[in-house]
Amino acid sequence: MNGSNSLTIESALDAGHLSRLQIWIMVLCGAIALIDGFDTQAIAFVAPHIASAWRVAPSSFGPVFGAGLLGSFAGALIMGPLGDRIGRKPALLLSVSIFAAGSLITAFVSSVGVLIGMRFVTGFGLGGALPCFIALASEYAPKRRRESLVSLMFCGFPVGAVIGGLVSEGMVSLWGWQSVFIAGGLLPIAIAAVFIPVVPESIGHLASRGRFAEIRQILARMGLSASDDLMRAPPPLRVTVSRLFAEKRAAGTLLLWATLFLSLLLTYLLINWIPLVARAVGANVRAAVIAVSLLNLGAVCGCLVIGWLADRYPPPRVIGCAYAAGAVAIFLIGQTQHSAVLLCATAFFAGVLSIGAQMCTVSFCASFYDTTVRSTGVGWAMGIGRFGAIVGPVLGGLLLSAGVDAAALFVTAAAVSIGAGGVMWVMALTVSDDPEHPGRFARVSSKRHLAD
Repeated sequence: MNGSNSLTIESALDAGHLSRLQIWIMVLCGAIALIDGFDTQAIAFVAPHIASAWRVAPSSFGPVFGAGLLGSFAGALIMGPLGDRIGRKPALLLSVSIFAAGSLITAFVSSVGVLIGMRFVTGFGLGGALPCFIALASEYAPKRRRESLVSLMFCGFPVGAVIGGLVSEGMVSLWGWQSVFIAGGLLPIAIAAVFIPVVPESIGHLASRGRFAEIRQILARMGLSASDDLMRAPPPLRVTVSRLFAEKRAAGTLLLWATLFLSLLLTYLLINWIPLVARAVGANVRAAVIAVSLLNLGAVCGCLVIGWLADRYPPPRVIGCAYAAGAVAIFLIGQTQHSAVLLCATAFFAGVLSIGAQMCTVSFCASFYDTTVRSTGVGWAMGIGRFGAIVGPVLGGLLLSAGVDAAALFVTAAAVSIGAGGVMWVMALTVSDDPEHPGRFARVSSKRHLAD
């Protein structure tokens, strides 16, 4: 687009084709998401090797897993609002520094107690990075393609989980368990070295602070401009969690929290207990790794399709339908009593529908909030979701301790997916289309897409 065009800041981003800068922002934010997914999955497969090397009971690693999730919970709640105060980029880089340092130090620990502490630190950084890179990617995505682009960016998480599951075993056998954490610490440093000079601060955040000279430089990098009389923003409001419930956002905020709580509870229940079903059908450890990897791979495929549909139809309805359909696949996981092939197939389709829907819920969450509270909104929603991630594995353990078999466990998981879908349908009925509503979702007609 010709740089002489006079456009508002938001319409400038919406009007043209994706620039090289916008693509780089999506790629680098996706790379950070990949590190998060890598760490989440790798620790589950490295833990048995650490237990063997230290001669401790595997059961002692329950607090290790819990500490990482608890750290993610705290990081999302704290760093999300910080991203709205000081900017997405500095808050994100601070979070990346924390989890890189935590991962590198983990390679040199020699006791379970210290390992628990370092998993909390690493989790804090990972959880803190999440709302910052989601908000940053959302604010550089054209509105008409925001759901699909942010979902595509967030594909880094399940891709990282697949990589973590597939390569961690080989890395341990070649270089020891420490190599996994060294890689987990060096990779974010390498990504940050590219991120710092390439990715600018959020234009929306800069506008809210009146930093228009920087905005002009960023727009120039994309071949765009905005006139002086239109490049104005109201003075920044004090960022508090209470603002998530102001301006008619209360119902939407609570419904998003409920959806992500149920969705992450479901995700971590599946990741932790699909290997149990694999053992029940006589499959080996490699088959369990493949089944969990297919769950994550399915999520990548699912979020692309669901995100594409959500750009064309009301996102809560599309996402709600996907959760409901995913419940069928999850139910069938528990029925694969004698076939590892069927287990892998049902795990894949559960990932396509239910986990793909979760990823699109995250991108919808980013579009639900305006730029002044976006990082806070995403941070708190993901923080509540991380609490669900803590509850999921514990719930599975309690059900099995109570004598519930694997089939009934996945019936429960299917019910959770239906519950998440139901909440999103309530969201569709509750959130207004009114253009004056700050928490609205956009109905995009096919005619508009043809025009674009």
